[in-house]
This record gives sequence, C-alpha cells and structure tokens, in this order.
Amino acid sequence: MGREIVSIATALVPYPPERVWAVVTDLDCWQWRSDLSRLDHVGEDAFTEYDRSGFPTRFTVTERRPLSRWAFDLDNANLAGRWAGEFRPEGGGTQVTFTETITVKKPWMRFFAKGYLRRQQTRYLADLGRALEQEGGT
Repeated sequence: MGREIVSIATALVPYPPERVWAVVTDLDCWQWRSDLSRLDHVGEDAFTEYDRSGFPTRFTVTERRPLSRWAFDLDNANLAGRWAGEFRPEGGGTQVTFTETITVKKPWMRFFAKGYLRRQQTRYLADLGRALEQEGGT
C-alpha cells in the first residue's frame, strides 16, 4: 500500500476541555461538520461517516480518555489509517492536536493525499470553532 502520510493540526480554542470534548465526541450531534451528509453508529466504538457525496468511511474507536484523548482506526475504499485527538487545558481554553496517519490504497492517490488531509483538518477546525461559538459563551 505504500508509506504512511501524517498530517497534524493544532489550535488553541477559547473554550474549556469539557465543552470541546463534548462537541467532538458526540456521535449523535455531527451536523456541525460541513463535510458530512450522514453518520451512523453502533454503540460508542464503531461508526461510519458519509461525506457530502455519500462516500463511507468506517471508524473503530481504539482509545477514549475523557477530556484528554480520543483515537480510532479508519478505513474506506481509498485509504486506511488512524486518527487521534488530544485535548489539553491551556489558559482558560483548550489546546487541541489532531493527528491523522494514513496509507493510500491506490498509488496515484499518494500525490494528493497530504494536501487532502490538510484541507480536511483545516475545515474540521473551522467547523469546530463555529460549533463551539454557536453553543454560546464559556
């Protein structure tokens, strides 16, 4: 399948870890994500996200440390990998670090994968900021 591609996004959000954790990990309230059309889950440890075109990606939670770390494996027809979100209190807000590590299944996709991951992470952080802001103050 090829070498792993890693993309890391970090941000300091002006909300406490409890709020950030609640928004990121609530699988029933995914509508804040502008990249998704649907999310199905069975329990807390397995879910499938569908992008705007209906393309599915399956996720299996591998680690859940409340207010600290949430991680899972991911797989779809184009790639496989893992994602980890780390949440750390900082100055009344939360320092978030999202790390995505993938291996593409189609060699030609390797040329586009890093840019795709960066765009997805930028969009995710922007969506998260809007979702937290819409919830109201701290």
